[in-house]
Amino acid sequence: MSLRLALRLASPPGARGALSILIFHRVRPQPDPLFPEEPDVARFDTLLGWIGDWFTVLPLAEALERLGRRSLPARAAAITFDDGYADNLLCALPVLQRHRMHATFFIASGFLDGGRMWNDTVIEAVRNTRLERLDSGLDGLPPLPLGSIAERRAALDRLIAAVKHLAPAARADAVARLVERCNAPLPDDLMLGSTQVRALHTAGMGIGAHTVSHPILARSTPDAARREIADGRAQLEALIGERVALFAYPNGKAASDYRREHVDMVRELGFDAALSTNWGVNDADADPYQLARFTPWDRTRWRFGLRMLSNLCKRRPEVV
Repeated sequence: MSLRLALRLASPPGARGALSILIFHRVRPQPDPLFPEEPDVARFDTLLGWIGDWFTVLPLAEALERLGRRSLPARAAAITFDDGYADNLLCALPVLQRHRMHATFFIASGFLDGGRMWNDTVIEAVRNTRLERLDSGLDGLPPLPLGSIAERRAALDRLIAAVKHLAPAARADAVARLVERCNAPLPDDLMLGSTQVRALHTAGMGIGAHTVSHPILARSTPDAARREIADGRAQLEALIGERVALFAYPNGKAASDYRREHVDMVRELGFDAALSTNWGVNDADADPYQLARFTPWDRTRWRFGLRMLSNLCKRRPEVV
């Protein structure tokens, strides 16, 4: 049996159809030695070639509307990006256009026009420091060697894990201390600018909300979480002059990153749907406010395709 046929059997048209939503963050101009798993332009071009061979790629809003009507085509898929990196426009968009594919970009509005996400601040500080060893000052972490690319990546994995789930104020303080200790130059052009967001919209791509400052909602107060969700959308709507109907939870794992109260907030604020990062696919009975997303990490065509098939067979994502 061919993989294409197996995918069709797992995701038939109509009432028994399923929607695979792929998630990306960055598409870099060239491979990044620190993050070789992240796609560059050539790798993204290859991935879209595979996806186009096996799936019918739809704009996410259309796919969700057809999912609700139980009228999806066989092997339905949609493409999404989270956070709002400038390379989404500069690198990803031309490849999407070459393949005649659509993507929806979920943008954290507070980092537009020269901002930088906390994790990228840590990454770039460690990337650019001249230190051979870093005493981070974080509880439980010993001094970390930085003498090689592999050691810097290992240090980043430990630093990001140690900081990610701190309360927002504590996280900001920890990142500021790391930056001071690294004493390294930091870029101010990693994220999209306002005109670039409008350019994505003008190119026909979807724009979705992703909060203002990308907090872990489960670690935020209810009032702060609601403001982040509502204000992020309002800022994007002001930029593009249209309603923003879709939302993606920051980090996106059920229970650890968002809870039932946040699902309820998104619904009450009038969004049409919301996306998690829980693995799985979405059938007509899926919670539209906890939609699953998945992208295989495999480097070869058939392993990538087989893992997409395995994800299709899983169907039910984790929910709260």
